[in-house]
Amino acid sequence: MNVSIVGSGYVGTTIAACLADLGNEVVNVEVDEGIVDAINAGEAPIHEPGLDERIAEHAGGRLRATTDYDAVRETDVTFLCLPTPQADDGSLDLAAMRAGAESLGRALASTDGDHLVVVKSTVLPGTTEGVVGPVVEEHSGKRVGEGLELAMNPEFLRMGSAVRDFLEPDKVVVGATSDDAYATLRELYAPIVGRDETHLVETGLREAELIKYANNAFLAAKVSLVNELGNVAKAYGADAYEVFDAVGLDSRISERFLRSGLGWGGSCFPKDVNALRAGAREQGYDPELLDAVVAVNDEQPRRLVDLLADHVDLAGARIAVLGLSFKPNTDDTRKSRALDVIDHLRERGADVVAYDPVAVENVREEYPEIEYADAAEAALDGAEGAVVATGWPEFDDLSFEGMARRVVVDGRRIDVDGAALDAYEGLTW
Repeated sequence: MNVSIVGSGYVGTTIAACLADLGNEVVNVEVDEGIVDAINAGEAPIHEPGLDERIAEHAGGRLRATTDYDAVRETDVTFLCLPTPQADDGSLDLAAMRAGAESLGRALASTDGDHLVVVKSTVLPGTTEGVVGPVVEEHSGKRVGEGLELAMNPEFLRMGSAVRDFLEPDKVVVGATSDDAYATLRELYAPIVGRDETHLVETGLREAELIKYANNAFLAAKVSLVNELGNVAKAYGADAYEVFDAVGLDSRISERFLRSGLGWGGSCFPKDVNALRAGAREQGYDPELLDAVVAVNDEQPRRLVDLLADHVDLAGARIAVLGLSFKPNTDDTRKSRALDVIDHLRERGADVVAYDPVAVENVREEYPEIEYADAAEAALDGAEGAVVATGWPEFDDLSFEGMARRVVVDGRRIDVDGAALDAYEGLTW
């Protein structure tokens, strides 16, 4: 199939490379010329396991990138993978989505055949049919059901495993305006939904939009509940990880997302939960449970720094922060809990030195005044304390030698011999 993808962020770049890998002809439409040049040169513009080799293999063949929207005219289906950033009140800023839909509509105005427009970005119920559809209609001269079809196909990609999540998902969700739209996406996803482990869910547009929010809100609530119970376990002197090893054996709960610690961050959970809270209030409903989910999550970084302050006078102390990305195997630092930890440390007068295997450059511009190390050992050298903010595997079995005082507060449960240190505290154990 000939596919165009508008937007080359984490989602757009990943699905472009994966769809090309499945045998489709794919063109990425992107306003950033640097990203376009990188893709066409066979280089991944983001750090994501499995992405580099796919782009390198297919660039110049089944995969290309361009800044010209006219490229969509040669395709059968266009995915809109555009940012929907969060406004101060938690609501979504749809400016990029509107602009992309407008440019897409203008490009389609001179085409004769049918075209399917698929919203891949996470948007609140009603956006596909109430915003994207009308904008494309206005600028293309086509009407939904008369040369133009709409669909909503939410993504469930996790940073650090996005390629695997796309190719081997638990489910593919499709909401559409016509049988033809369902059939087109059924054909496109046939190599994926043909797996026994993958469910194809065909539903309405608004249901498809809400499924993504419900999915992430549920997982965020699960993590915050686990962290709340982990804090209680810490207060009793119990090990929350041993507790949840047993809890996870209950088939109604499962063992996934039961790792208590510093909390959730990234581009999805914070934005999606806040957008759902704001959207619910617009509809006249007060989402008290979701408010509590966010409150528990926001408190964890302060609790981590409080634990460190029990052992180290933070004013003027050199403190190593290990990990900057919001989770391992990605360079994404959006809403990373590590940044909140840095903020709390600096508020208390600490001298921060930070290290991350891949994410330093994404933080340096926002925090130019702190020191950055090129290895974990270099960050620890001379430090009076250290905090583990991201659970990178390379942090397991660190000796923490070279520290002025071997005091470690762990927010991610790395593999370390706490008894060999001057002091070791787990956030919830």
